[in-house]
Amino acid sequence: MKGRSLAAQKISVSFGKHEVLADVSIEIEAGEVVGVTGPSGTGKTTLAQVLCGLRRPDRGHVICDGVDLSRRRRTGQVAMLFQAPRRSCNPRRTLRETIAELARGPVEWDTVLSSVGMTRDLLDRFPSQVSDGQLQRAAVARVLASKPDYLLCDEMTSMLDPATTATVARTVTGLAATGVGVLFISHDVPLLTACTDRLVHLSAASNNHIGAQ
Repeated sequence: MKGRSLAAQKISVSFGKHEVLADVSIEIEAGEVVGVTGPSGTGKTTLAQVLCGLRRPDRGHVICDGVDLSRRRRTGQVAMLFQAPRRSCNPRRTLRETIAELARGPVEWDTVLSSVGMTRDLLDRFPSQVSDGQLQRAAVARVLASKPDYLLCDEMTSMLDPATTATVARTVTGLAATGVGVLFISHDVPLLTACTDRLVHLSAASNNHIGAQ
């Protein structure tokens, strides 16, 4: 794990004339859980999209384990958990197929399902047949099965009840013990304080900076 990290270096992103991120830098080391919080509109989701290759920055670089990823659309090393699972799950695939589609090797179903508090009877249902919370658990299970090197979580617990939030947060942050670097974005500061190694605050683009805590 020594020397491995996922880093944004002086990232700037604008939507038209509106600058969302201005020279933002952040680094997630392998085996580290970094929490990110800040007011709505400060570019937290945009930063995560840049880090995982879903959005290209206007300026700056993304470095993953020494490799510049800034000009790539995607990388299998970095996975992202979205706030709205229905946008990331194919409505024509069962939850079993959803979980297995990105798996590295055979899925250890009992382990994966218990880790996210999901029951086996949900596996053969389609997204339209389950709640948002149940679908989010399946999305988390899919990420676990893909065994990423780095995991970016964008408000992943916002649709979950308190008990499931605790289970999922514990599971995701527990990945750090296996060497996975985790970025955990949330407005829930007490949750971030409890389950991250360090917490940073993203300010508005007019004064964009990362403040550590």
